[in-house]
Amino acid sequence: MVNIKGNLVEGKFISRLNRFVAEISIDGNIYFSHVPNTGRMKELLIPGARIIVRKVNNLNRKTEFDLLMVYHNNILVSIDSSMPNKILYDALINKEISFFRDYMEVNKEVKYKNSRFDLSLKGKTNTLIEAKCVTFVDNGTAKFPDAPTTRGTKHVLELIEATKENFNAAIIFIIQRNDAEIFSPNHQMDPKFSEALKLADQYNVKIKAIKCHVNNKNIKLWKEVKVKL
Repeated sequence: MVNIKGNLVEGKFISRLNRFVAEISIDGNIYFSHVPNTGRMKELLIPGARIIVRKVNNLNRKTEFDLLMVYHNNILVSIDSSMPNKILYDALINKEISFFRDYMEVNKEVKYKNSRFDLSLKGKTNTLIEAKCVTFVDNGTAKFPDAPTTRGTKHVLELIEATKENFNAAIIFIIQRNDAEIFSPNHQMDPKFSEALKLADQYNVKIKAIKCHVNNKNIKLWKEVKVKL
């Protein structure tokens, strides 16, 4: 479980000025907020949507808030793309994930060839792990990505290469909301990523998806959902 720290305030979303900055309203006043996710999130970030932001006291920043969560059909969605690493690290340190066993050490930001992977496990066989932030759910199906990701495809292909060098490898999709019943790659949005994921499955890269329980105090892993490639 990861606690949400800081001074949290509820507001309304107005518009997205670019990938990193949004215009928001709090008590009728207009502010600029950092958006900690470069995904499109068009179905979430709609004018008038209720949002939860964190006040940031940093004179060197151009934005006064971080946009952390948005309500969608009364479901609270965490959009912070840094959260999966934190959630997974916490769960692995506390031995809370059943499909990873027999490891002695958890490390962050591990370099392998031309990529840096989110986490690694040290054990009899070392494991490289890439965590992905999922915010898009369509009729109960969580999908990733919601924008083309050449970087994501590169990571998948390098995890395949790692399996050829006697590493274990895993891609864990962290669904930062509680209303998904299944996970599938977003074939329509990024067919190359989707095909790379299918290939990874053939090379025994572990592909898992876990939905989260989200509130304005903490986020925690809740339940594994079926993956349909």
